[in-house]
Amino acid sequence: MAEFGVLDVTTYEALAPLLILAATALLAFVIDSIDPDSTSHELIAGTAVGGTLVALAFTAWYLLDGVGETQFLLFESALVVDEMALFITFVVLSVTSLVLIGSYDYVDDLHHRGEYYSLVLLAATGMVTMAMANSLVTVFIALELASLPSYALVAYLKHNRSSVEAGLKYFLIGAVSSAIFLYGISLVYAATGSLLIPEIAGSLDNVLDEGILGIGILLMIGGVAYKTASVPFHFWAPEAYEGAPAPISAFLSSASKAAGFVIAFRIFVDAFPIAAMVDLGIEWMIVFQVLAVVTMILGNLAAAVQNNVKRMLAYSSIGHAGYALIGLAALSNTGGANELVLGGAMMHLFVYGFMNTGAFLFLAMTEHWEIGRTFEDFNGLATQAPIASVAMSVFLVNLAGLPLGGGFWSKYVLFAGAVNNGFVWLAAIGAAASALSLYYYAKLMKAMWLEKPADDLSLPDTPTGLYVAIITAAVVTVALLAAFGPVADTAVNAAASLLA
Repeated sequence: MAEFGVLDVTTYEALAPLLILAATALLAFVIDSIDPDSTSHELIAGTAVGGTLVALAFTAWYLLDGVGETQFLLFESALVVDEMALFITFVVLSVTSLVLIGSYDYVDDLHHRGEYYSLVLLAATGMVTMAMANSLVTVFIALELASLPSYALVAYLKHNRSSVEAGLKYFLIGAVSSAIFLYGISLVYAATGSLLIPEIAGSLDNVLDEGILGIGILLMIGGVAYKTASVPFHFWAPEAYEGAPAPISAFLSSASKAAGFVIAFRIFVDAFPIAAMVDLGIEWMIVFQVLAVVTMILGNLAAAVQNNVKRMLAYSSIGHAGYALIGLAALSNTGGANELVLGGAMMHLFVYGFMNTGAFLFLAMTEHWEIGRTFEDFNGLATQAPIASVAMSVFLVNLAGLPLGGGFWSKYVLFAGAVNNGFVWLAAIGAAASALSLYYYAKLMKAMWLEKPADDLSLPDTPTGLYVAIITAAVVTVALLAAFGPVADTAVNAAASLLA
């Protein structure tokens, strides 16, 4: 038993968010399997949402009570519950809750609803396990647990050719990426003799071969770059996000991205500390600097030339991966503002989880109304759905980093951390990329608010679940402008503990 804050937490209590989520996934599957043809949609959806909210409540409780302030190592150190794990778990579960609530209307008329909810919960379980992974083996297993259900979810619309094609491409590229990542793990093990992340750092003084270690690290960077949709490993993302059901696009672009980045943070900051790696002549920060620059630039440039709104948001998501990469790219051997840089990236992932999920759920609503996907199809939508259009406008201005919500603060702290650490040029490129994003975000807002609607524009119903999820995401995004302090403190503390 370990004491944290005012709580005495046992092993299984520390894992409560993960265990509740896994149990909910299995329960949803059992409920649906009893009589798949007559299972109540309300029952299966309520079970999925209820279990996720309970897991989210436990995570919030642990964060507020300081459970993660001391590392809690579990199962021979294969899992760790600390502030970073709980922080990212909160992001993943928040996104999952919004996606499940929004999915109620989206999948109401579709078949295999039970499998849909079970797969989302299983993928989320894998992502939470990724946040808690403290061994390269656990990282790989968690990565596969998150990826395999995701492939099926992208291809969920099995009578839609683009959905099936996107799922197949996602699967094939994911299989190759997993093989590359696993080969990198094997080379790191060959060079260091350990798979536990903290032990790898302790064995760097006795590395058998620096070349093998360097190649292993490079291959692992490739695997992480794929998971976070970073250029040049991004080419699966636009296809997958466009072909998948819109709630799944929200899920993958937000929750999956956060889980991918927590792996990157834990592996490269904890297992390969900068000072020790510089002594070995392996400066992995340079690789992340290149990835951050090309991801920010190409992601935003590609988004600016899109005519399909869903593809625009997909490329925008790639651009935001570039911003989060600054959290690793701007780390310095001198350590001047490393906590602020890494914490800023975590803050951005937190806010991004709400504003990006809300934006994709807005597209889920338009797909539910059978509105087209081009910018012209959104002309005058604000006249028919003013509340939803206001919420979408909130998401867009925050994605651009304007001071109307938490999106402004997260970018400000991230860029300020890079400047304080001596990477003014990296912050300048990020600011320029954000300025470019104003063009295509404003283009969509102009279509919704200023253009005249088509004569046949009419909305058949009011999807309650989607409205609840979208408005919740918008309210949280705006509220974070004033209540950003606790998020910033938690993120910086988590970063400091990892860098210690």
